[in-house]
Amino acid sequence: MRALVHGLAITGASTVRALQRHGHGVVVTDDTIDDAKRALADGLGVELTPPPDDDRLADWIAGFELVSPAPGVPERHRLVVAALAAGVPIESEIEIAYRWEQLRPSGPRPILAVTGTDGKTSTTELTVAILRAGGLHTAALGNTDVPLLDAIDDDAYDAFVVECTSFRLAFTREFRADAAVWLNLAPDHLNWHTAMDTYEAAKARIFAQQRPDDVAIGFVEDPVVMTHLAAAPSRRRTFGTTGADYRVEGEWLVGPDGPIVETTVMRRSLPHDRTNALAASALVLESGLAGNADIAAALADFCAPEHRLEPIVEAGGVTWYNDSKATTPHAAATAIRAFDSLVLIAGGSRKGVSLAPMAAEPRRLRAVVAIGEATSDVHDAFDGSVDVVDAASMPEAVATAHHLARPGDAVVLSPGCASFDWYRDYTERGTVFKQLVHDHLAAHAARSQDTTR
Repeated sequence: MRALVHGLAITGASTVRALQRHGHGVVVTDDTIDDAKRALADGLGVELTPPPDDDRLADWIAGFELVSPAPGVPERHRLVVAALAAGVPIESEIEIAYRWEQLRPSGPRPILAVTGTDGKTSTTELTVAILRAGGLHTAALGNTDVPLLDAIDDDAYDAFVVECTSFRLAFTREFRADAAVWLNLAPDHLNWHTAMDTYEAAKARIFAQQRPDDVAIGFVEDPVVMTHLAAAPSRRRTFGTTGADYRVEGEWLVGPDGPIVETTVMRRSLPHDRTNALAASALVLESGLAGNADIAAALADFCAPEHRLEPIVEAGGVTWYNDSKATTPHAAATAIRAFDSLVLIAGGSRKGVSLAPMAAEPRRLRAVVAIGEATSDVHDAFDGSVDVVDAASMPEAVATAHHLARPGDAVVLSPGCASFDWYRDYTERGTVFKQLVHDHLAAHAARSQDTTR
């Protein structure tokens, strides 16, 4: 088979290696070629070139049996459009990996899958922690540093936990999971998808391609998720704070068969921590891969991944949090609901979505510090319901938030936007923010000491 891989980074390189291992000829293209990518291509033994011009593209792409775009390649990209027009199959790495795993001589291993606009990584990592507590060898795969294509060639794995972005699901035809959870849906990635409809349709594939003996798990408080759950061809379960198969009763997480674990064992038990725990519990219990004792052991040790409502420091009665991973208004709104009173730092790179959901509970907000290219959007979202103060840099945002906060408040960087206006990614943004908070508070403490001498 002659395959085209477009986009050479972590997933693209993994796809090239996997196709080569399986004896396929591979052509690699990228829209942006630099020395690092050339070196990576040399190490893979392939030539890296840009795609041909539009006048040659149709004939050229018709010469492939498979096109695999990297996750960052949008569905409106001219190469994707040309492949669709030519009838050439387009497959993400999870689709290729799934197909090969079904051909494994000793049989395919269980797959658990997680999708949603927000909460995917935390729920995926918690599911992995539970399975490991039960003695299984597994890892967080897919939208992580370990692509699923790398994992399936390792016989040490007992099961796979796959974080499924819409980018990956959009280019699947057969991929399915023995147990799949859909956490929520809110506007996002409209700079990748052609419309909200195609974003939703991509997410819906996580249920639509299941078999009758699989299980689909949906968030009972999300009407879009519940609509697709009702149409799932598999067994159906729900999770949510109340009124669901997996729910909270008092201080217990409860499932269809009764109590699972007390929430008091959790290292952090904010509302979204509980729903994430319910989702992960449903995945492992419904698939039969772990039990209540494994869930309890994992929850007792589990810390949410970095940059997700991560506590930084408490000083002067004010607690600081890094929630840089909150790159959607929906995620920021979840963070806001976790506090009674906070100063919010919000804004960043525009993603083509309204920030209005962040203003749903203005009574919780003492003030908002607006940053980045979305500063005007932040003002529009709050529209006079909360005081909004602009900051031209992250150091200025930290200093402004410190000035506005009062004892008992939280200061939370939960931007509701991407980071690309100021930073390489949300990780860099969060790391810089944490250091600036420590530096600012240390300098403030030093000044306070000087004035009291």
